[in-house]
Amino acid sequence: MKRILLLLMTVVLVSNLSSAQVAKHALGLRFGTDDGFGTEISYQHGLSGNNRLEFDLGFNSYHENYMNYRYNYTSWGLSGLYHWVYKLDSNFNWYIGPGAKIGSWSYDSGYNDYRYSNGMFLAAAGDIGIEYNFPVGFQLALNARPEIGLINHGTAINVGLAVRYRFR
Repeated sequence: MKRILLLLMTVVLVSNLSSAQVAKHALGLRFGTDDGFGTEISYQHGLSGNNRLEFDLGFNSYHENYMNYRYNYTSWGLSGLYHWVYKLDSNFNWYIGPGAKIGSWSYDSGYNDYRYSNGMFLAAAGDIGIEYNFPVGFQLALNARPEIGLINHGTAINVGLAVRYRFR
């Protein structure tokens, strides 16, 4: 009985390990660098076995009052990326793809004469990274996202570490 149970568990585990296709849905957090928004809510939607969409939503807020000088900065950004996923090993993949980023920012600062500025931004983005899919459903990914500012946005490379749960 123990051998049959062990054999059955081994067959289920091996079949789960060999299917390294893109998950239908994945949800988690992406911890990025200061060139981006820091921590972002990350969602992946599988399109086929090798393609998916990724959406990352980040917020940034900074407020400081020092010696009657005020500085307030708030922004949000939404990145949308298309990924081609390539299998390296049974649970180890790498991916690459194009995308875009859109968002809004506002800040005010000053001593007695406050200055206020706000606007929208748009950037072309790319994404390249590696990921490991654990058999229990978690995904760990490391990626680099170069962003080229098109409207009110600078050019930078945002490096991030993502932790997501994959839904089947």
